[in-house]
Amino acid sequence: MLRSFFLLALLLFPAVGFAAQTITAIKVTTPPVIDGAVNDDAWKDVKPIAIRDTVANVNILLRAVYTDDMVYFAVVYPDQAQNAFHKPWIWDDKLKAYAEGPHREDTFTFKWNMESKDVDLSTFADNSYRSDVWYWKANRSNPAGYADDKIDTLSDTPAAKASEVISSTGKKRYLLRLGDQGNEATRELPKPTVLTQSLIDRYSTQKPSGSRADVRAKGVWNGGFWIIEFARKLQTGQNDDVQFSLKGGPYLFGVSIFSLYGNKIDKAQPNLYGMGEVSEPLHLVFK
Repeated sequence: MLRSFFLLALLLFPAVGFAAQTITAIKVTTPPVIDGAVNDDAWKDVKPIAIRDTVANVNILLRAVYTDDMVYFAVVYPDQAQNAFHKPWIWDDKLKAYAEGPHREDTFTFKWNMESKDVDLSTFADNSYRSDVWYWKANRSNPAGYADDKIDTLSDTPAAKASEVISSTGKKRYLLRLGDQGNEATRELPKPTVLTQSLIDRYSTQKPSGSRADVRAKGVWNGGFWIIEFARKLQTGQNDDVQFSLKGGPYLFGVSIFSLYGNKIDKAQPNLYGMGEVSEPLHLVFK
């Protein structure tokens, strides 16, 4: 009971200077089950680290463990409502047709530095970088049990499919967001033309493939909190992934509750989907 109260206090009440910059992964013999429950023995003796998401204005609790060939993360953060639909089709009785609904899914992102030196991983940074992004989506990846594995590149050079962003100092930058090789965990369904029900999910689940299937993840929303577990091989052998060595590191990364699309915050919007910012710099080490 005391442990639960402590975790709840960390999540719900802001603090100044309490977030540690180092996340220490602890060796375990039996890995956790990736089911969003975090009741495995693997997690029970691992102290959670509190991280502040300044955009969502909430605290995130993060833990890490590893085995000989895998690394695992557990994430807990408060969210008043479960948003498990993404741009669903809503029947418009006046138009007698389906239109895109306002729903936007809950998300969580890990963003890993892939440069040989430390950089500012912000979408609005002045420096350039290449980053490995693990993008968990409540609607489009969670049902399949995965996070979408992507590459984000920020540079000062225009590129096809890149979005223009303005850095924090006013410089014009270009953000390129690409999926890893392979198929993602979802596919978009054709827009329905005949009324069957008032709300229809826009996406269906499929098993991802290739490098895009590297990150397993499962989230469960319960009582105002998201609990999400992640798992990935230490070494994937793919050049579009960060590679972990137990003797290497520290590994620079950041996290975000809202997706990192480079959109400026607009609090007039019903939610801040796509307006996330990466957290303070974090470093993963293996103990």
